[in-house]
Amino acid sequence: MTDPTTNKQPNNPLHGVTLEKMLLELVDRYGWEEMGRQIEIRCFILDPSIASSLKFLRRTPWARAKVEALYLDMKYETP
Repeated sequence: MTDPTTNKQPNNPLHGVTLEKMLLELVDRYGWEEMGRQIEIRCFILDPSIASSLKFLRRTPWARAKVEALYLDMKYETP
């Protein structure tokens, strides 16, 4: 039997990063307007909020994948 406390995703850069943390960092960096331009979803364009975005992204895998990709691009872009 394996130990459940071991790190099972050592090479996953998103491991341990919550969707809320991603959104907060993206909004801080780009703002809602720019995020709406880069990922055209209504929760970023019309009356955006963290709560409405989290609700939508948790139910919509394709949109969540785009947010995760934008987050990784932001984290690993060269200065």
